[in-house]
Amino acid sequence: MSQAERVGGGAPEPGAAPGGGTAPLGATTPGGAERSPSPLWTLALFRSELVVTLRRWRTLALLGILVALPVIVGIAVKVETGDGGGTVDSSGEGPAFINQVTNNGLFLVFTALAATLQFFLPMTVGVVAGDSVAGEASAGTLRYLLVAPAGRTRLLLAKFTAVVTFCLLATLTVAVSALLVGVLFFPLGDVTLLSGVTVSFAEGLLRALVIAVVVALSLVGLAAVGLFVSTLTNSGIAAMTTTVGLLIVVQIVGAIPQLDVLHPYLFQYHWMSFADLLRDPVPWGDLTANATMQAVYAAVFGSAAWARFTTRDVTA
Repeated sequence: MSQAERVGGGAPEPGAAPGGGTAPLGATTPGGAERSPSPLWTLALFRSELVVTLRRWRTLALLGILVALPVIVGIAVKVETGDGGGTVDSSGEGPAFINQVTNNGLFLVFTALAATLQFFLPMTVGVVAGDSVAGEASAGTLRYLLVAPAGRTRLLLAKFTAVVTFCLLATLTVAVSALLVGVLFFPLGDVTLLSGVTVSFAEGLLRALVIAVVVALSLVGLAAVGLFVSTLTNSGIAAMTTTVGLLIVVQIVGAIPQLDVLHPYLFQYHWMSFADLLRDPVPWGDLTANATMQAVYAAVFGSAAWARFTTRDVTA
């Protein structure tokens, strides 16, 4: 997508001065009134950000990895159980729900989400979030986006919304891939929940969809952290590396028992709470705590990103 398309189609860029220069940010109309973009223009800006994100080869490669991981898990379980009539080693190692996969292929969705949520899924989100602003600055296109009549706040909001949408897309990618592999390799039928209650396959499928959405929302805090980091540098690689590095540090801290006083404040502390949606009745305590945690991280680091971005001197 060309830069002209991103800031308003084939027409001259909004804010462009006669002779090819650019007007200052916050340019006004000939009558002296400040430009005010329409809601449709804002929607087009969000669409543009999402399309640009999904067109990058790096993003497509990461999504390809997320597609492949459930396939690998499914094949491993199939090989381990031979004709599908055996059981997987229940020593406690490996992804959660893996012992139920051979009885119902739908559990491969929950297994794949639990496995990828440990690192690969958040790493993918961290890379995309870290590149959201810094990548534009590194490529020299951020300045041209800012002369459009969106304003810095609206542009940052569009980028954050695009990253959150990508969280949902990445999660659904894992879920759909796992469901297809589960249908291919294992039997389907009524779903026995973790609480022992049996529900129909249709209800189980609905719960799987809700779980995918909950997992996506669990990544919002990390997305906000990555967006903030992205506003601190003009290097996309540095921002992506820093975001993924912070993810690794948080995971390590969360695994050290001696630092358990810090664990409840880490954005990944309640990530596995989605398993409660496989109980009847559903215990909402950890799910609510997870939603609150992600909202706090989004508010704090989103505000920090806004404060940095709206005062940043963009010359690239």
